[in-house]
Amino acid sequence: MNQSSQSNESKQATLYRMVLPDHVCPFGVKSLELLQRNGYSVEDRHLSTREETDAFKAEHGVPTTPQTFIDGERIGGSDDLERWLDS
Repeated sequence: MNQSSQSNESKQATLYRMVLPDHVCPFGVKSLELLQRNGYSVEDRHLSTREETDAFKAEHGVPTTPQTFIDGERIGGSDDLERWLDS
């Protein structure tokens, strides 16, 4: 199997982002668009309350959301994701 067909099959990401009734995080939207534009199939996980968001941040030891995971590795927030995709 050549590299390009292999990578098309395995480009999967999990994105955790804040989607509240009164607020959708613009950085989460940016991360989702970056992943989709780069050919990733995205498992889009919404953090739908402040409590859920705070619990996620505490569990993963991160100060902010969104957070992107690719192949089980935490890539980070939208700026981190952008740098990772560019590298």
